Amino acid sequence: MRQLLLPVLLASLLTPVAATAQDASGRPEVGAAAERLREEVVALRRHFHQFPELSNREVETSAKVAEHLRALGLEPRTGIAHHGVVAIIKGGRPGPRVALRADMDALPVTERTGLPFASEVTTTFNGQETGVMHACGHDAHTAILLGVADALVAMRDELPGEVMLVFQPAEEGAPPGEEGGASLMLEEGLFADFRPEAMFGLHVFSSLPVGTIAVRGGPLMAASDRFTITVQGRQTHGSRPWGGVDPIVAAADLVGSAQTVVSRRSDLAHQPAVVSFGEFHGGIRYNIIPDQVEMAGTIRTFDEGMRSKIHADLDNVARHVAAAHGATVTTEIPAGTGNPVTVNDPDLTARMLPSLRAAAGVENVIEPPLQMGAEDFAYYAREVPSMFFFVGATSEGIDPATAPSNHSPEFLLDEASLDVGLRAMLQVTLDYLEGH
Repeated sequence: MRQLLLPVLLASLLTPVAATAQDASGRPEVGAAAERLREEVVALRRHFHQFPELSNREVETSAKVAEHLRALGLEPRTGIAHHGVVAIIKGGRPGPRVALRADMDALPVTERTGLPFASEVTTTFNGQETGVMHACGHDAHTAILLGVADALVAMRDELPGEVMLVFQPAEEGAPPGEEGGASLMLEEGLFADFRPEAMFGLHVFSSLPVGTIAVRGGPLMAASDRFTITVQGRQTHGSRPWGGVDPIVAAADLVGSAQTVVSRRSDLAHQPAVVSFGEFHGGIRYNIIPDQVEMAGTIRTFDEGMRSKIHADLDNVARHVAAAHGATVTTEIPAGTGNPVTVNDPDLTARMLPSLRAAAGVENVIEPPLQMGAEDFAYYAREVPSMFFFVGATSEGIDPATAPSNHSPEFLLDEASLDVGLRAMLQVTLDYLEGH
């Protein structure tokens, strides 16, 4: 998930999705495929975990994916949005078209899990040496979809319709100055010759216990916008601040005042919103008041009207607070193009709930609250009816509310979630194709 520290899903906020008479039954072919592929999917996940690659740098990962697909008899297209891989499985019977997506990129995080297959990869990111880790679970997503591909190919002769497999790079966001991810795949013609009638994606989630699936129709994950604010003052010696304009004091006041953009200027009774500062850079010596301070942060919203208003309000607060200190500001609000809201098609979600229940058990499918995290799966969901769901990743005996979150260097995936994810994605795909 892009630009995200995953929120905790407290158990008290989770609502079981009511069972209905239309609940689908578990398919024996799904169970058989899951059993047959269990060890292979685990091995694939461990390989990807041990050799992670950052966004727009997924060279070996995409090569491994393409090699596996060719071994299944498929003809993958490569090089889409830099390192994206796409393959089509054509069934032996007529039917609808569906697309399945997995993301492949890792994060600039130094792993601290102690796993025997832990990443030892290092790189330079934003000028700093860092480790590289699949701290968000994209290694699991890639392995699951390769397993689903294997299962679907094995039953291809009896399969109605066609399935597009989308292995996407750069979900976590392209490096500065580059493009990437779902939006670039679409720009480069992902759906030009194959337009699916539905699309499905999943994400392993540390804040849910293994065996659990969480999904909701309508808005699920927030729109995400990055912003930058530069406060320009006038340098002076720290012993005589009156000789200049202190941008650190102005910037600190700005950070505090900016909290009113949400708490006092946004209608939180309508939808939640967040404005958070994540970067604050200014000065190089303890006794010198610097010329400027640079700040950056994120805005999360679920409503386009609120989104635009928060952009304008934050810019207004920044300019007036800076002026009150005799400083000036330069703002980029937003800085670049952010993710839109991830919206699950309500009708499609209601239709596929029985399939998720069949895969995980009725009592294990729940409706989560709105998530302030963001996902570029949202771009696909704007093009075709889509459903995105969470798969619990935290082992039994560990409190999901306190387990290391996705993006943590200690993020620890229970590999039983691979089995749940494969069963769920395969069940959903088969049920959709056969019109259940």
